[in-house]
This record gives sequence, C-alpha cells and structure tokens, in this order.
Amino acid sequence: MTFQEAINSVFSNYANFNGRARRSEYWYFTLFNLIVSMVLSVLMRLTSGSAMFNIFRIIEIVYSLAVFIPGLAVSWRRLHDIGRSGAWYLLIFVPIVGAIVLIVWFCKDSQPDVNQYGPSPKDFGQYSSY
Repeated sequence: MTFQEAINSVFSNYANFNGRARRSEYWYFTLFNLIVSMVLSVLMRLTSGSAMFNIFRIIEIVYSLAVFIPGLAVSWRRLHDIGRSGAWYLLIFVPIVGAIVLIVWFCKDSQPDVNQYGPSPKDFGQYSSY
C-alpha cells in the first residue's frame, strides 16, 4: 500500500471500526499526521505574536478534530489485523506502559488468512466471498 492509498483508505473508512488495517495503512497515516502537525507547529512558531498565529492555531484545532475519529478507527482496525479486539486500544490510558505495548502491537505483522475480524487485507483477492 502506498502513502496516498493509505491516506485515502483511512479517510474513506472515516468511522469504520470493523475489518482490518494493514501496518502500512496505520503507519503511513501516522506519518501523515506527524508531517501535518509539524508543518502547522512551524508555521505557528514563525507567526507567533501576529494575527496569523491565531489562524494557524484554529487550523490546527480543526485538523486535530477532523482526524481524531479516523485515527481511532484505523488503530482499532490495526488491532483487529493482529487478532486483538479494538478495545485493547484503551491501554493508551495506562501511562507509558500502555503506549509501549500498543506500539509493539502496531508493529506486528498481520495474522495470515481470515481471523474473527475478516480476511487479511494483504490477501484480499483470494477471499472473494467476503
């Protein structure tokens, strides 16, 4: 999955918490969010003290709200891809340890074939009945 395909996939499944998401889909979306956040941060730093700062701050808030649900959904589907319930994402609320566990799980390879959450997105072509 390419960078653009991953971003399109996440936004086309905006609030879809069902199914599975490949590693590349999750990590490309994470990279996309990091890049956008860094650009907005630099623009805010360059314009601090001016009226443009407030405009970039509003853009940052709107962007954060716009990607919250798709980010949560792709994380949920990524956990499905490794055979875990999406509810495991709640580990994020456990300081330090929860984030480390989730990062390790997000780095794991997909479960091959079909699991309880659907067919593997890597082999989607061979499961035409789903």
